[in-house]
Amino acid sequence: MSGQSASAGNWIELSVEVDHEAVEPVVELFSRYGYNEGVVIEEPFLQDRDGDNVRVDISRPFRIRTFIPQETFDGSALEAIRNGIWHLGQLRGTGELTVETRNEEDWANAWKAHYKPVRVGTRTVVRPPWQTYEPAGDDVVVLLDPGMAFGTGTHPTTQTALQLLETQPIEGRTLFDVGTGSGIIAIAAAKLGASRVEGVDIDPVSVWQAQTNIALNDAGDVVSIWQSDMSPNSAPQATYDIVVANIIARVLIEISDAIVDAVAVDGTLVLSGIIDSKEAGVVERYQELGFQMIQRQQIEDWIGHIWRRG
Repeated sequence: MSGQSASAGNWIELSVEVDHEAVEPVVELFSRYGYNEGVVIEEPFLQDRDGDNVRVDISRPFRIRTFIPQETFDGSALEAIRNGIWHLGQLRGTGELTVETRNEEDWANAWKAHYKPVRVGTRTVVRPPWQTYEPAGDDVVVLLDPGMAFGTGTHPTTQTALQLLETQPIEGRTLFDVGTGSGIIAIAAAKLGASRVEGVDIDPVSVWQAQTNIALNDAGDVVSIWQSDMSPNSAPQATYDIVVANIIARVLIEISDAIVDAVAVDGTLVLSGIIDSKEAGVVERYQELGFQMIQRQQIEDWIGHIWRRG
């Protein structure tokens, strides 16, 4: 049934849980019937509490999915798939086949209901484009299409970074955003009065998403983002009044030299994304680099700092 044009109506979703040894044969079976031979493999994984050290956990079941337009789906295909799963189950670990109907329109928009305006800092409010919000007082509103990049304003690390940033004088100052993700911090800084904001992310999808959000906020005159791993060839050559780095502790340590090189002599460094169990290593490293912590904030297990040169 592959090669059909996509239906604008309903889809049949087929899914089954299998052990790691059954993944390949089930994928081959599903690809015979799925739309354009498409198959989704959901891998079970282990990771540290801050999301670092991600690895596949083969002791837990994998879930395999495929989708077929309802208009081309028939009982003979379902029977063939059920038989194939049953035979594979005689040799390897497979669960029961699940069959569900999905409405494309509802499916495409259902996720939007989970995103509403959220106050991230004292002044900063994040609003998705499909929601409304009436600013109060000196609120600044950041329009944000969540997309695939990190940073919707709901995670404690983003909130910590923005709350710490708001304690600093921003008006007329320059700012550099390391690990910009969705661009939320860079855009908020521009709306809080920064004269120039630049940012980087190692992920090209994040760079694209940030640039999309910058355009959504008409902030392109102030904010620019590019792809960089903060190596000497792609790190900024300038220094900034404020540098914000909202990334996991391991990376804060690994690229610490490049981060502090971007801080102006009398500048301010805001670090966030630090899980409590790894804070000591971050503190030790930035003290070695001649910086002094002047403020600390914690939300749940996540910690942020403000640093200046000692």
